[in-house]
Amino acid sequence: MKYKKVLTVQDISCVGQCSLTVALPILSAAGHETAILPSAVLSTHTAGFTGYTCRDLTDDMPDITAHWQKEGIKFDAIYTGYLGSATQIGYVKDMFETLSADRFVSIVDPAMADNGNLYPAFDQAFVEEMKSLVFSADIILPNITEACFLTGVEYRETYDEAYIDRLVKALHLGGAKTVILTGVGYTEDTTGVVISDGNEVNYYKHKRISQGSHGTGDVYASAFVGAYMKGYPAYNSARIAADYTVKCIENTIGDESHWYGVKFEPVLPYYIDELR
Repeated sequence: MKYKKVLTVQDISCVGQCSLTVALPILSAAGHETAILPSAVLSTHTAGFTGYTCRDLTDDMPDITAHWQKEGIKFDAIYTGYLGSATQIGYVKDMFETLSADRFVSIVDPAMADNGNLYPAFDQAFVEEMKSLVFSADIILPNITEACFLTGVEYRETYDEAYIDRLVKALHLGGAKTVILTGVGYTEDTTGVVISDGNEVNYYKHKRISQGSHGTGDVYASAFVGAYMKGYPAYNSARIAADYTVKCIENTIGDESHWYGVKFEPVLPYYIDELR
């Protein structure tokens, strides 16, 4: 199989096991050459830490991509995580056009909302800009809240299969090609992932772990991209990523000092074995 070159665009939280500090090792463990374009550098992530530093790198992004264009650098896939502004979204849309190799895949995790609310830094104008990125991508990985903001479907704390089916159809009507809808659970002790290509819808169910952990969305998305670019179909990639994420959470339970993320590194051998 061709040695794939994957670019991931998101922030660097230097401490906190999320964003690029998760994406780079997981994609590399999957066997891909992984390039990064940091949208910002933070001393830590923003969930639970105080007094963190942040340097916005928006103004550097066009110069970096222009240099890559000059050098003829192309990527087999571009995978985006947290983007801090509408301007950054616009730059990424340009990258999809100018940095794509043959058989290019664009994968977007619209990391902007959870639990019924947008993250504090974002507003409806940002959502509208994110729609233009999401609905131009080959694969998207929203959670239920993000899917609601992208489609205008009302958010519900409790729901049934008909509601999820309506949400997925609304994403496809908006222009989504392949949808990986995360965090879908119909019982108290299970959750899962809905995978839809617009023609066929599948659901992968796994156990729900009550303890939440920061960065698990980044772990999941990165593990999905790693598997998908390895040649696995979307459903298999979603399953591998879900099982790996559960293993990472289980590996962290009981360590109260590790409240800020999941200990995903010791479980990388499991992920690599699954990819084999």
